[in-house]
Amino acid sequence: MITDIHYDSKISRLIEEAILEDLGMGDLTTDAIVAANAQGYGEIKVKETGIIAGLDIAAQVFQFVDPAVELKIVREDGTAVNAGTLVASVEGPLAGILKAERTALNILQRMSGIATLTRKFVSAVEGTRARITDTRKTPPGLRILDKLAVKLGGGVNHRFGLDEMVLIKDNHIVAAGGIGQAIELSLRHLREGKRDSKIELETRNVDEVREALKFGGVHRIMLDNFSVSEMKKAVEAINGRVEIEASGNVSLENVRVIAETGVDFISVGALTHSPKALDISLKILPTAAHPHNPS
Repeated sequence: MITDIHYDSKISRLIEEAILEDLGMGDLTTDAIVAANAQGYGEIKVKETGIIAGLDIAAQVFQFVDPAVELKIVREDGTAVNAGTLVASVEGPLAGILKAERTALNILQRMSGIATLTRKFVSAVEGTRARITDTRKTPPGLRILDKLAVKLGGGVNHRFGLDEMVLIKDNHIVAAGGIGQAIELSLRHLREGKRDSKIELETRNVDEVREALKFGGVHRIMLDNFSVSEMKKAVEAINGRVEIEASGNVSLENVRVIAETGVDFISVGALTHSPKALDISLKILPTAAHPHNPS
């Protein structure tokens, strides 16, 4: 799993909240129908081609509901799968499996959809220097999982939150009174707070790029909604002095052309604000069909 202690705590809280949201005071249907001692076995299969992501998280969901439920992963997160592929099996108390099913699948489907879309963008720019990165355009509470899915799809993560780096956008520039003032105020704030943070500056045209280059302290310049011809001029003007990020109206149809201008990063909000969930299902097998049935 690609998490660390910091991420693990965030994921644990997210899972707990998701289960409480779905389970509430209890599963009326399962509690009415399934015997407390009933055991079950199910298989999780994808129903369309894509990149599987979130199996480790799904395993934690089942464990949270009932520690006796075990998810056995068959295909590793981040791997390509075809329709009909078995990615995991789940075994243990049947009630626990059914109570965790929807939350586990929701997470799997969303993360796999994000990873699948990310992989398409990454493949589209293969052979260039450009790396596909995400944004903060994520549903509240799901950012940790969305960004994990982007990494599993082959992308790289931009800042997780506002506290990770300085990103001076157009509204900040207006508030500060200009590009130079915004940069200077940011540098002063970092010095006074003894914060070690990179600074990125959003620009809207080549003139702003040239102005930004007059000031030190900027690590990356964002080219926001530049045309391809303007982007080429900006890359030439920057000439490797700072990192370059292209942003705005990026699609699978134009991402290759953008990458070929020589930018270092291409941020794609669509990765997390409008992914199509990958179709994944969990089917409980009849007792006689269980692979561990002694009969």
